[in-house]
Amino acid sequence: MKVLVTNDDGIDSIGLHILARKIEQCGHDVLVVAPNFDASGTGASIGPLGQGEEVIAEQAQIDDFGGGAFALNGPPALCVITSHLNAFDLQPDLVVSGINPGLNTGRATLHSGTVSAAMTAQNFGSKGIAVSIDNVGDNPPEHWDSAAEYVAKLLPYITKAPAKTVLNLSIPDLPLAEIHGLKWARLAPFGSKRSALQVAADGKLTFGLIDTDYAPDEVTDLGLIKSGFAAVSELSGIAAKAPAGNAYGDAVLF
Repeated sequence: MKVLVTNDDGIDSIGLHILARKIEQCGHDVLVVAPNFDASGTGASIGPLGQGEEVIAEQAQIDDFGGGAFALNGPPALCVITSHLNAFDLQPDLVVSGINPGLNTGRATLHSGTVSAAMTAQNFGSKGIAVSIDNVGDNPPEHWDSAAEYVAKLLPYITKAPAKTVLNLSIPDLPLAEIHGLKWARLAPFGSKRSALQVAADGKLTFGLIDTDYAPDEVTDLGLIKSGFAAVSELSGIAAKAPAGNAYGDAVLF
């Protein structure tokens, strides 16, 4: 396959480099296009293009990697869009996004730049894998290679999957031999982190993320991770839904 590798943590991310090298070692043609800044939490944003912002791509260097690499002054969804619009020398069949330090689980995946990069690929008819690895507190993950190995295990599956298939892969931060295996998961009601907001006396808002304090069901992505499994969910993108009792084309109430 022709594979675009991107992320939301920036072109210099350790997880991005490990992921690109692993997919290339699996025999695929790999191009890296990633933001030139930390674009975490940008979701499917494409940046301020309506304001005439210039899109700039500069060549980047990744050690022990033979494919092309570019740093873009835009979020990951824009990296995917420009790649599909032939800005580079590779038209991707698959977009693999990550490896994100910190889980993208539950309905909070809506806000993830990592996941949204894969979902943007779906809009162009390509396939996608978003991959994240757990971390504890502010400590960086230790077992990046475990996540990369699970991506490699999924590549034969995604190769045969229907067009527009997008998978969200979540990995515990454990040595490969200590992970119990990979299971299908539904999205948890919450992610591994939840939003927290404080309002100061002067009206200023302080926003942050804190650990989720609930016990997730073990068939959810977050529950499986806490039990030592890797978890994978198939995601579907934007689609219209007709109201109950109505069909497309029916008159509205006013």
